[in-house]
Amino acid sequence: MKYVKVIPCLDVKEGRVVKGVKFVNLKDARDPVEAAEAYCRQGADELVFLDIMATVENRKTRLEWVKRVAQKVTIPFAVGGGIRSIEDMKDLFDIGVTKVSINTSAVKNPMLITEASKKFGKDKLVVAIDGKKNPPGSGSPRLEVVVKSGEEATGIDIVEWAKEVEKLGAGEILLTSKDADGTKEGYDLEMTKAVAEAVKIPVTASGGAGKLEHLYEAVAIARASAVLAASIFHFGEISIPEAKRYLKEKGIPVKI
Repeated sequence: MKYVKVIPCLDVKEGRVVKGVKFVNLKDARDPVEAAEAYCRQGADELVFLDIMATVENRKTRLEWVKRVAQKVTIPFAVGGGIRSIEDMKDLFDIGVTKVSINTSAVKNPMLITEASKKFGKDKLVVAIDGKKNPPGSGSPRLEVVVKSGEEATGIDIVEWAKEVEKLGAGEILLTSKDADGTKEGYDLEMTKAVAEAVKIPVTASGGAGKLEHLYEAVAIARASAVLAASIFHFGEISIPEAKRYLKEKGIPVKI
């Protein structure tokens, strides 16, 4: 039986965990090390750490921030933001990171997916896909890939890109809806389901969790293999054990 994972996300800016809405208006949430330790204690299945300004500021991941968390974390730990090369990935694996997550660099250089998958193994490689919805008649794909923290539209159809990254060697997909991010109105079920049904690799739903029902819908309706959330966990609205108990009661297999 495959367990559905519950994953808190640390969006890190200037060394602090922050949370915004639709990728903007970022507010301070907490210290990343303190957050990581708390989530490990609570029974999170994995942790995602995103250096959210790295790509926008055209720099690499801040290794000193990652190192502080890596020294304390006791669960699998993925890092994204500013990773552009095999060397960048190696630097992160060398300090104890379990998986790397690439997004903009994968779109700009798809062969990086294949190189990384061959060198480190696909189980260590996450391709993050950020997407937005376009209205009919816009001339753009209905579900479109965006990069550079959602600032740049690509004209690429999300489902086609998801199939491509699977073919190139990605081990899993982290799918975030820019429109839903931070709104607490629920995951984009249409987008998540479209991607999850198009690929065989695991898809993590991200962006929009506001209540327990949203976590259930992402799995039961949209076929996600994992649910990632930030605000509800950071601000103590829902705890990891509470999320897992709820999912289990609803018949979703989770590790308690």
